[in-house]
Amino acid sequence: MNEYIAEFIGTMILILLGDGVCANVSLNESKGKGGGWIVVALGWGLAVYMGVVIAGPYSGAHINPAVTIGLALVNLFPWAKVLPYIIAQMLGGALGASLVWLFYIDHFNKTKNPASILGCYATIPSIRRFSINLFSETIGTFVLILVIYYISGPSIEGIGLETVKIGLGSVGALPVSLLIVSIGLSLGGTTGYAINPARDLAPRFIHWILPMKYKGTSDWSYSWVPIVGPILGTILASVVFILIGK
Repeated sequence: MNEYIAEFIGTMILILLGDGVCANVSLNESKGKGGGWIVVALGWGLAVYMGVVIAGPYSGAHINPAVTIGLALVNLFPWAKVLPYIIAQMLGGALGASLVWLFYIDHFNKTKNPASILGCYATIPSIRRFSINLFSETIGTFVLILVIYYISGPSIEGIGLETVKIGLGSVGALPVSLLIVSIGLSLGGTTGYAINPARDLAPRFIHWILPMKYKGTSDWSYSWVPIVGPILGTILASVVFILIGK
């Protein structure tokens, strides 16, 4: 499989299952309604697991622009491939979000709370204060990227980029899945822990264009936070990794 197609499909599966668990616990008349934060965090962790399993052997399974940028910053990924990877991730995220709408269309039509509908697609801060919201996304992504650097280190040491695909796949599907669950359980309550621009921006765009009766606004005034925060967190983790070393 082509590496860009792998990123597309891996991110599509990530968003289909990740946004899917949000829809399952939030939408009216869903059997999972009211399942709570444990279900959401576990669902997102398993969604990452599935995306990594699919894309890992072919692209390294970045499935997150922050991961792609971070690996390029520490010279583990060529900058020439950064933009194509991000485009593939965004398109995959858009398709995954569209499939969630088709899958839960009857439940969307029965849900009159706009916040519940938007929460199936994009992150919403529990307390809206941009400075703290940005800090939350930055630190959440910092933990994600820094831990990835350290738990992937021994497997990539001394191996050329042409012989191994560097990314979440080099960490292993299960460890990175547990990492996502841990971040969600410990750091996810403030903003919903996007920690991935493709997880928020692409689905938010789909929410904006889809015909849903009670959807309300797509909250574009907040949309910059889950983009800038993960990028800042990636830069911070990369600087720490470079300064401290393995």
